[in-house]
Amino acid sequence: MDLFSGIIDLTHALNDKVPNWEGSAQSPFSAAELGNIKRDGYFSRMLTLPEHFGTHLDAPAHFCANGWTVEQIPAERLVGPLALLDVRKQCATNADYQISAQDIANWEKTFGEIPAGAIVLANTGWGARWHSMQQFRNADSNGTKHYPGYAPEGVKFLIERRSIYGIGIDTMGVDYGPSEEHPNHRYTGAHNVYHLENVANLDQVPAAGALVIAAPIKLEGGSGGPVRILAFVR
Repeated sequence: MDLFSGIIDLTHALNDKVPNWEGSAQSPFSAAELGNIKRDGYFSRMLTLPEHFGTHLDAPAHFCANGWTVEQIPAERLVGPLALLDVRKQCATNADYQISAQDIANWEKTFGEIPAGAIVLANTGWGARWHSMQQFRNADSNGTKHYPGYAPEGVKFLIERRSIYGIGIDTMGVDYGPSEEHPNHRYTGAHNVYHLENVANLDQVPAAGALVIAAPIKLEGGSGGPVRILAFVR
């Protein structure tokens, strides 16, 4: 631990107030009491929640039949150097902003080439909306969601030219809100690259130099699951 000056938790707490994909008033999350301290001498609960809820990991199998399920992701791929793309200015004026290859090139001009095995995260500023389902989903009158994501050419560059392990964002998905085809989900899945979605506290970590650990629930056959993401800052 002497190598690091601090640890930043990049995870939102799970509860029934978390914005859900469908925007339903009734949360898909529930925690029902099983054990009661006074009655049973111990405390425990029964949890119910979707695999893709709150801060979570998308396994490659989510959109690719031959992709890894959660427990098949090698442990060494859940740890890597952080490359944090700060696109808050672009997203402040364009809710449908797509993080481009040029944004990545601009990062590399300052910090150097993104190393193989990196975990690339994007700070769009969307985390400020977390406590309002309406603002976080940002759906229009037709039900189409509007939030930033990655442009497909940027994702392809990161996978083909930089050999990243994982890609993440502080919005509901790595494909921008209006997307119906989810090209990034399909492409990353085919290359066994996982996603980290609804990431928290990205304004607290540096653009480069931190080490990220993404530790999902080891769910056999899972298309995704809750994840605790920690950034070790040097």
